[in-house]
Amino acid sequence: MKTLIKFFILAVALFSLQACTRIETGTVGLRIDMSRQIQGTELQPGTWNQTLIGSVLEFQVRSIPTGWDNLTPQTADNSTLKDFDINIVYEINPSSVSELWVNQSRSFHNYQHGDYLLMQNYMSQVLSSAAAKAVRKYKALEVADNRENIEKDVHKIIVAMLTEEKLEKSINVSQVRVTSATPADDIVASANNAVRAQNDLKTKQVEVEIAKQEAIRI
Repeated sequence: MKTLIKFFILAVALFSLQACTRIETGTVGLRIDMSRQIQGTELQPGTWNQTLIGSVLEFQVRSIPTGWDNLTPQTADNSTLKDFDINIVYEINPSSVSELWVNQSRSFHNYQHGDYLLMQNYMSQVLSSAAAKAVRKYKALEVADNRENIEKDVHKIIVAMLTEEKLEKSINVSQVRVTSATPADDIVASANNAVRAQNDLKTKQVEVEIAKQEAIRI
């Protein structure tokens, strides 16, 4: 009889564990009840939450990356860059998870590897717009030398856009990196031709000066 009771207790314990989920570090959970309604209180990392009744969604809130490769923004001299790559990392305020999930469009979010990435699609579009505005300040051949300034400008523009949408307390951009900035081939060719012409001119000027000195000597 005692063996049967122990077996029953063990079975209940195993069943209870299987009907629970643990919120991992760097994520926040939201409970969905039987009526498919979102419970407003966020489930914190490290907590165990039963899924026997209802379910639990997990959202990554730390170090969420997004970015663009092969952008072709216009520069101050109306040239189109051949290649422009930029990436950002942002965080979600854990206390804003429920608000963002309930009030923002589902198309703003992304789902990867079992976790919902809140506002990733939205931040990708914001980044694209900010990058275009920041690059527009510089000429094509100046962009690569001004990566750091462009990164700062992009951050400022994104913060301003988030503030306008009243999202500045919910989303924090922690990192902006420009990884590639390549001018169009014709711009590079024109610059090389200009440098070559200047060098040729200097060479001819030196030759003329040598000829003058030689004439004076004679």
